[in-house]
Amino acid sequence: MKILCADPSPGDRTAVREALGDAGYTVREAESLAEASDTLDSWGPVDCLVTEHELPDGTGLELVEHARNTSPDAACALYTDASFAEIDTEAFGDVVVEYLPKEAGPDGVVDFVEFSAVSRTQTAYPLPDDEQARIEALEPYAKNPGAFSDSVDRLTEIATELFDLEAAAVGLVDAHEEQFVACRGRSFGRIDREETICTYALLDHDVTVIEDVQADPRFEGNEGLIEADIGFYASAPLVTSEGHAIGTFCLYDSEPRSFSERNRELLSTLADEAIAGMELQQQARGETA
Repeated sequence: MKILCADPSPGDRTAVREALGDAGYTVREAESLAEASDTLDSWGPVDCLVTEHELPDGTGLELVEHARNTSPDAACALYTDASFAEIDTEAFGDVVVEYLPKEAGPDGVVDFVEFSAVSRTQTAYPLPDDEQARIEALEPYAKNPGAFSDSVDRLTEIATELFDLEAAAVGLVDAHEEQFVACRGRSFGRIDREETICTYALLDHDVTVIEDVQADPRFEGNEGLIEADIGFYASAPLVTSEGHAIGTFCLYDSEPRSFSERNRELLSTLADEAIAGMELQQQARGETA
């Protein structure tokens, strides 16, 4: 778990880093808004941000706002000497952040991380009940998703022909993003998890069908879906032999459309074939490693 601690006080910063380090977390420090912003941009998504409100070149709320661009579902806390009344939250709209007075001490920061970051209470989307186990099951597949492309790509080709749809894809949903093993008809890069339909589909181990995406209040106004011209969506989960859904076999079309019960059965079969092939390849690599 990656945590960034921003505080102009060397003593307070070090105390938090040592407490989090003793708890087993990977921590980087920054003493200013600029340094912390550079770290967020270069280090990749973080799981947690702990920041003093008063920074020499800005405020902790400005840093949280920046963090939401690179780590949209990170747990963020203002660990500060400032009173709640001193913090101008109105200027930052709906930025989500926890207020944590420094009276709580470094142990209070550890408690916050263990509850909010581990439980991911500040995510902008719902999480499956087995989220942590699901992520652990996903790890060996997510290291090199391209290794599965050849076998899975044939299934996406069959899917577009079988259902007469514009596009099909197989995606893996990790803690922060969805990345694709294969795409047919359209090409998708990495997508922030909060912008995908698949992260909602993972909540259900059955086939998910959204016949009119733009009419669904969960996705109305989703710029990524509008830009990708997604009017119809259906998916079946990729469920490992241990029972964890690590991704989805997805179908897309630009126009809303219906999807029969027989189509649901066929899509579920394609997803089962995809994960079965991926598991066999993964096992073969493990035996020859």
